[in-house]
Amino acid sequence: MDWQSSADTVPSALIPPEQLLSLGKPPVSGAWRDGDPVGRRSFASIGALALEAGGELPAVRIAYETWGTLSPAADNVVLVPHAMTGDSHVAGPAGPGHRTPGWWDDIVGPGRAIDTDRFFVVAPNVLGGCQGSTGPSGFAPDGREWGSRFPYLTVRDQAVAILRLLDELGLPRVAALVGGSMGGMHVLELAALDPARFASLAVLASTAATTADQIALNAVQLDAIRTDEAFEGGDYYDSAEGPHRGLALARRIALISYRSADEINARFGRAAQSRLNPIGRSGRFAVESYLDFHGNRFTRRFDANSYLCLTEAMNSHDVGRDRGGVEAALSRIDAPSLVLGVTSDRLFPLADQRRIARALPGNVLGDDVVEIDSEFGHDGFLIESAAVADALRTLLRSV
Repeated sequence: MDWQSSADTVPSALIPPEQLLSLGKPPVSGAWRDGDPVGRRSFASIGALALEAGGELPAVRIAYETWGTLSPAADNVVLVPHAMTGDSHVAGPAGPGHRTPGWWDDIVGPGRAIDTDRFFVVAPNVLGGCQGSTGPSGFAPDGREWGSRFPYLTVRDQAVAILRLLDELGLPRVAALVGGSMGGMHVLELAALDPARFASLAVLASTAATTADQIALNAVQLDAIRTDEAFEGGDYYDSAEGPHRGLALARRIALISYRSADEINARFGRAAQSRLNPIGRSGRFAVESYLDFHGNRFTRRFDANSYLCLTEAMNSHDVGRDRGGVEAALSRIDAPSLVLGVTSDRLFPLADQRRIARALPGNVLGDDVVEIDSEFGHDGFLIESAAVADALRTLLRSV
């Protein structure tokens, strides 16, 4: 059975009447709108979701994409949660509904490490995101964007939503659960919530509990958005501009942590983008131009409120919360597992992965971590495709 969506646009039944009246207005802060082309996305309604911090989110919808064919026994599913600013478009070209090519094109596909000739790959867009799943830029029951009214989410809430998606799709068993960065947080939460469901798992460049250092970096990004005058307390969707300056600044701050100091220094040095006056200023360094380019481009595909929502969810992450601590929580996950880290990662350093590896009883490498020696920092798990593919093949051979 092939679950790929062939629709070119979202069915009108999924679009609230209030939105049909407003589809002509320009998008604000890059938020993906339900009325845009859906590309390869499909959608599942999972009902109301009770939230860890209290209250519930009504009528939740999860966008997802699939590759490959589901086996008759439904035993070849690979679930791939995405990183924070990623989405469900794991593989495939850019095109209608997809501003960028698949973020793991070298890993997922026919004959690749996650082989779609063998596996049925499912990639959901995270709850709270802005790529088709229920999030702050979507419409509340009153027909207005959620905006500032969108509830606080935890990584655990998002994991519960993914479990409900699997239920809705009739997928009771997952052969492999693979995720990096924020996706790795979801891997650990999913396995802790329902360990019998997942036959194997891989955690890449992630952590079992967000540290104070990581929360501090996130706090600066949150403030960058909230102090933008155009943020309007989160209710900016009817404005002409939106908080794109604050969102771009938050993205620039994050980019510095995604790459290593050695790579940035080697790539840019003190090169000037334009003439620099050694006394005073009349130009720009190349690294400044690089950060500006990526920050500004990011605002065309992401929503500022979703950035806040997902960042705060990552801050909440502690797989050991209410489970007796990290080690106790992970000790109950006995599925074959693989933990991978990048030597130059300054966002989620190797110490974070080593803690996970020591606590998982099913670690295929004993207490060891697959260490990728890369200059690319945290982004190494997305860039060093050959090394990541080799590691994943080690795990998936036994699935």
